Amino acid sequence: MNVPDDLQYSSDHEWVRIDGNRVIVGITDYAQDALGDVVYVQVPDQGAAVAAGAGISEVESTKSVSDIYAPVAGTIVEVNGELEGAPEKLNSDPYGDGWICVIEVADPDAIDGLLDADGYRSLIEG
Repeated sequence: MNVPDDLQYSSDHEWVRIDGNRVIVGITDYAQDALGDVVYVQVPDQGAAVAAGAGISEVESTKSVSDIYAPVAGTIVEVNGELEGAPEKLNSDPYGDGWICVIEVADPDAIDGLLDADGYRSLIEG
C-alpha cells in the first residue's frame, strides 16, 4: 500500500495534505483498494460547515457504498467537481487528481490529532 510520508491520516482512512490553514482531503490507497472500482462520488457541498468525524461525502463502488468523514472541523471551501464525471480518479490517483475537497480548518491544533504515515501504516497493518 502506498502511504506517502508527507501526509496526515485519519483512522477512517482519509488523508490530509496541509496547506496553510486549509487541508486537502481524499481517501487513502488502502481505502480505495478496499472499496474496489469506484463508480460514483457525491462531492460535499461547498460552503458547508463540518464537524470532525461527520460524514461529508459518499462513495459508491462495485462492492459497497461508503461514507467519507471530515478529518477536521471547518468549512468546505473547494470541492473536486471532476469526480462527478470521473469517479475512477479515486482509484487511479487517490493522492493526486482523486482529492475530494478542501477544508478551511476551524482549529489548526486539531491537525495534531491526526496520524502520521508511520501511525497509519501501523493501523492498516495491525
